[in-house]
Amino acid sequence: MRIRHATLDDAAAIAAVEAACFPAAEAADENEVRARLAVYPNHFWLMVDDEATDRDATTVRDGRLAAFVNGFTTDEPDLTDEMYENAAMHDERGTWQMIFGVDTAPAYRHHGYASELLRAAIEDARDAGRAGLVLTCKDRLIGFYERLGFVNEGVSGSTHGDVTWYQMRLRF
Repeated sequence: MRIRHATLDDAAAIAAVEAACFPAAEAADENEVRARLAVYPNHFWLMVDDEATDRDATTVRDGRLAAFVNGFTTDEPDLTDEMYENAAMHDERGTWQMIFGVDTAPAYRHHGYASELLRAAIEDARDAGRAGLVLTCKDRLIGFYERLGFVNEGVSGSTHGDVTWYQMRLRF
């Protein structure tokens, strides 16, 4: 397993993993993934199983996509629904690294890959001089993110997919 950043060639595999992880109302489709990748591919962290040999929808050029984390950077302090839909809001010099999705393909769950990818995103944000990271999650995942250093700020203003989300923030 190794971590790398995404390219446009990874869009179909990313969308397939996203569809396996989230209901349709919450998942980014391939066109949305492509729009994001066109603007901020270096804010997609992919965990690739380069020993996987069977081909399926999650196959990328160098193996199988096991998991990924994605988001963009902005000076806005809170994650909003518009950010999911508008890649142009990305500011490469932004203060905050927003995290839109933490996805692990079903066959790769419970191996620590999501934590490893988040640690990579945290390290990159710290190295870039950002103030920290912001994400939203469902209530059942609050403890997972708290173990990585995120603080629960309560119910988010986001209603993406008509779900109640909790905003989590990790400050440096």
